[in-house]
Amino acid sequence: MAGKEDILTRERIEAVLAALPDWQYRLGGLVAVYKTPTAAAALELIAAVGRVAEEQNHHPDLDWRYNRVHLRYTSHDAGGEVTERDAAAAAAVSAAAVRLGATAQPVA
Repeated sequence: MAGKEDILTRERIEAVLAALPDWQYRLGGLVAVYKTPTAAAALELIAAVGRVAEEQNHHPDLDWRYNRVHLRYTSHDAGGEVTERDAAAAAAVSAAAVRLGATAQPVA
């Protein structure tokens, strides 16, 4: 469970984003959009995100639109702020996306 001491500073968020080029800081969270070759591949990515969520006990907001998967991480138990748990989950999702051939898209 995250606490106030786990909330990332803006400087730490920038450092996290430098290491995770698929992700951006938007609307108070870490967000990414992944494009896959097919809708079936998007479902494989969603399943991988689900496995990460269960392993880490940290679940993103997720929206599926045909071959695009939209993700947003914040820590609700830290008042909706970004924590190290969000950064770790984003890194794990990025690794899964690479394995599945998904490519990051600009966040609109």
